[in-house]
Amino acid sequence: MYRIGIGYDIHKLTQGRDLIIGGIKITHEKGLLGHSDADVLIHAIIDAMLGALALDDIGTLFPDTDPKYKDIDSTILLKHVYELVKTKGYKIVNIDSNIIAQAPKMMPYIPKMKDVLCKILQLPHEDLSIKAKTKEQLDAVGQKLAIEVNAVVLLEKI
Repeated sequence: MYRIGIGYDIHKLTQGRDLIIGGIKITHEKGLLGHSDADVLIHAIIDAMLGALALDDIGTLFPDTDPKYKDIDSTILLKHVYELVKTKGYKIVNIDSNIIAQAPKMMPYIPKMKDVLCKILQLPHEDLSIKAKTKEQLDAVGQKLAIEVNAVVLLEKI
């Protein structure tokens, strides 16, 4: 049996924070605003995994009202959700994702993101797609005010 889930996240860019996407620090003058490290890629993947399992979303599982999640490294949250996937008797078949950012350019960072995420999720590189897109200067993302990500995860019962 297969289950599919979609995930989405968006965070506002702000001064005074590191930009963390896909578990790595990206050189940029702004970072993403959020209760955790605001890693939009990991958050979208987490929501896709939770959706495939028909569980609550990331905000319910890791509420921003709980101080223990303040500035937490999102790879820790990803590891926890991956354990849920395995506990429910599933494995990840593949993940497809889009990072949508006007700036900075994401392509140079994608190989390292894949290294980090594939190690955590025990996936071969060919089963994780991370693509970089822009908004052609349209909306908040195109105006360099935010970064968004969408992700799709396919799970298989084992």
